[in-house]
Amino acid sequence: MEISTTQHDGTATISISGWLDTSTSPQLQTAVSELDPSCKKLVIDLAELEYISSAGLRQLVAAHKKMAGALTIEHVNSDVLDILRMAGFDKRLNIV
Repeated sequence: MEISTTQHDGTATISISGWLDTSTSPQLQTAVSELDPSCKKLVIDLAELEYISSAGLRQLVAAHKKMAGALTIEHVNSDVLDILRMAGFDKRLNIV
């Protein structure tokens, strides 16, 4: 898995590629914890994410809590979106 982070004008974007699972989810946790405190909005770009496990889902919930709901998940492919829907995340998170 690869993660890249950009920050601009109070918005951070974390782009994730590959698999977000038990072995890689700590990388997302680290990326979120290292965000500048002035960051008021987080966008997680999943355009290149191939798979997400329950460990990855937990990290999305943690990011949502850290950002007090100011989280948007974008560019989700159909396979990952199916997993997010099965977990009920489409009703709790802003997925565009």
